[in-house]
Amino acid sequence: MTEADIRPLHRRAPRVGYQGERGAYSEDAIASYFGECEVEPLATVREVFERVEVGGLDYGVVPLENSQAGSINETYDLLLRHGVKIVGEVVVRVDHALLGVPGATLADVRNVLSHAQALAQCEEFLVAHGFSPVPFPDTAGAARRVADEGAKEHAAIAGRRAADLYGLHVLAESIQTFPENFTKFVVIGEAPPPGTGEPDKTSIVFAVTDVPGSLHRCLGGFAAHGINLNKIESRPQGGRPWRYVMYMDFAAGVEDPEARAALEELAEHTSFVRVLGSYRAWRDEP
Repeated sequence: MTEADIRPLHRRAPRVGYQGERGAYSEDAIASYFGECEVEPLATVREVFERVEVGGLDYGVVPLENSQAGSINETYDLLLRHGVKIVGEVVVRVDHALLGVPGATLADVRNVLSHAQALAQCEEFLVAHGFSPVPFPDTAGAARRVADEGAKEHAAIAGRRAADLYGLHVLAESIQTFPENFTKFVVIGEAPPPGTGEPDKTSIVFAVTDVPGSLHRCLGGFAAHGINLNKIESRPQGGRPWRYVMYMDFAAGVEDPEARAALEELAEHTSFVRVLGSYRAWRDEP
């Protein structure tokens, strides 16, 4: 163990993990949120959660939702399965480019590799050009694979920084269907980083009781206590076919008296409630 390992967290740069290769949008999210830190790329989002949970990393940064393609279901499921908390969020503008090997043109391309979310965000461009989408674990990793293979018929959807890192050429810019394209990432860890401010947003997950009007009663307490709901959606409850859990964000810290009262009322109409995190909302959201 080195001296750096035993210093208090606030006296050294935090160790932050993400899924993907160098040049991924997750790296941009980390830079926006943390500034100076030690960055560790990992193979899967699951591995990011596991490393944070066992203490191998101080924090992880994982994608949660895209403004065009919607929620990243894997992240929501992992938030339920693991004990780490959401301690922050950061929104990154996503501007996709089509990257090919030097000398390639659009006419050469047949297959386009990228993360499934990026492929969905660029669907109209892919269909218009007759390209075959090929899902890949992450955008920057797709760019690296295209560079390694060196075939003109293969291209990748990723950011311009990935082109610079892997020696690829930009064949087309801003190819996402909707120009205003943003991805929300969450920071996971044990506690919010120092200096992030008082929490004003909370994420929870709960399961309603199977009786008529249950969801209505669950949500009514938040309205009665003047708390705005930012988002609510359902996901299948693992191991229980046709049963669902509800993920919800609301605009208050968990220690807010009105929020605590609303959560107490919510517990009366649910089979379980779990706070996934209470944190400071990202101030540069669109």
